[in-house]
Amino acid sequence: MKIRISWPAGHLTATLEETPTSKALVEALPISASAHTWGEEVYFDTVSVALESGARQVVEPGTVAFWTEGDALALPYGPTPISRSGECRLASPCNVLGSFDGDPRLLAAVRAGDPVRVELA
Repeated sequence: MKIRISWPAGHLTATLEETPTSKALVEALPISASAHTWGEEVYFDTVSVALESGARQVVEPGTVAFWTEGDALALPYGPTPISRSGECRLASPCNVLGSFDGDPRLLAAVRAGDPVRVELA
């Protein structure tokens, strides 16, 4: 499954694995939300799902993750305020959905409050 995430200054596509969370997300598309930033992570409200086995707190830059405690898609592209040694450490364990097809550092152009849209690619 491929999704497209767009904001005023750009867009990225991502490939999602078949997981319960990715299926719930795709069923709810298109989604429009307001972006939040936390260090080098963009997150925004989407759907509400349960934590899956295999959820991880430390992920690679460009991972498409779902933060169940905040009902939000979490898109890290670098360190967050709680990272150690430059890793991508999310606020808490998150469901891993897939990864971006392009350079995740493009997310640095997202500003808090920017409108974000998620749709099928």
